[in-house]
Amino acid sequence: MDGTEVVVASSPVDAGISCWDLQSGAEHLRHRSCASPPHGLVCVADRFFASSQLRDSSSSSSSGSIFYWSWSKPQVEVKSFPAEPIKPLAANREGTYIAGGGLSGDIYFWEVASGRLLKKWHAHYRAVTCLVFSDDESLLISGAEDGCVRVWSLFMIFDDLRREEAGHLYEHSFSEHTLRVTDIVTGYGGGNAIIVSASEDRTCKVWSLSTGRLLRNVVFPSIIDAIALDPGEHVFYAGSRDGKIYIAALNAVGSSSNSYGMHIIGSLSDHSKAVTCLAFATDGILLVSGSEDGMVRVWDTKTRNIFRIFKHAKGPVSNILVVRRPNDSNPRNSQTSSKKHGSFLSPPLDKYLNSSDENEDAKVFIGCQTTFSKSVDASYRSCHIIIDQIKELQQQGSSAATEMEMERLKIDSQKSVQMVQQWKKMYENLHQFCVNELLDADHAGVSN
Repeated sequence: MDGTEVVVASSPVDAGISCWDLQSGAEHLRHRSCASPPHGLVCVADRFFASSQLRDSSSSSSSGSIFYWSWSKPQVEVKSFPAEPIKPLAANREGTYIAGGGLSGDIYFWEVASGRLLKKWHAHYRAVTCLVFSDDESLLISGAEDGCVRVWSLFMIFDDLRREEAGHLYEHSFSEHTLRVTDIVTGYGGGNAIIVSASEDRTCKVWSLSTGRLLRNVVFPSIIDAIALDPGEHVFYAGSRDGKIYIAALNAVGSSSNSYGMHIIGSLSDHSKAVTCLAFATDGILLVSGSEDGMVRVWDTKTRNIFRIFKHAKGPVSNILVVRRPNDSNPRNSQTSSKKHGSFLSPPLDKYLNSSDENEDAKVFIGCQTTFSKSVDASYRSCHIIIDQIKELQQQGSSAATEMEMERLKIDSQKSVQMVQQWKKMYENLHQFCVNELLDADHAGVSN
């Protein structure tokens, strides 16, 4: 969906959601009544905003809420009230699902179009602080106040037989951080990608999803609250509480000769207070940073100069998004469409699982698309290939998982046969070379 690239910012105080045109700097419609925690704001398939709210976190009735805003209206249009306060939110690219992390350590997984709560599982011992999908959307990665980073396979989460047989649900559990996890980013490559995690222990750690190993540990001069991965995956940017954005190398050999420390090759410095959030524009060059000073700065990472500065309404900035505003989000067009077809926003998210028996969730999950109203946008009916594979697992159970595993084994077997053939050919060439050398030596002896 083509459209204007927009910078979106929110605050943990009730300062609403601010939107600016990235190139022109013009301010778009300001959305009201939003007080979102870090990682609590998402744009669902570039169609509407969803944000968790923790206004009454100090009260005894610890009920949280999740609000929806359309592009064209400043007021909240849909309100959901989950079973507990939700901090981080994550949505897949198609806008099919929203995942939320609770204060209890539970993760909730909703279907957007129906609002149905598909799954809930206990993920951490303490509150979940950040959630992110892998680029192929087959994995969900979570970080928490317990200092743990865990990788969840959606195949496992939605395959009840495998869940019962497994000793634990997660694919990997990284527990090397000693304090609260503040941010997580993932690279390209699905299950073969790297992830970078930040923590209040002043470190950022680079992990391999394929091997589950720690690849690099970078210690910073100050606590890191936000990270952004260079699209080329050569460096990552780390926003710290001292107001600097440090640049850390991913592949280069580390050097401790600079004043910052091993693997840190430079910094961007202009914020007067802690840097709280970072996001890259689609060109992979402009980096947007938000800070407790209430300012949003756009950096040119090639020149390390400031490209543009925005001022949020009030209070610190807790979330930054860079998204495409759809061309059909003009207020007049949206109001006309709304009158004809009703609201295009999805219904509120369910508070509890619909089925008393969680094993029946698969049936609900498969059949949900046939119950959609005609007013639901077609984009919700389309989904990434990984979602189709998950549905097949739901319908066919462990047999489908076995077939997929057999396909992987066949591919691995073919690769092994090819490798054996290559070694065999190398051996034959080497054998022929040795024979020729011996024959040449014999001929030389006879001649002498």
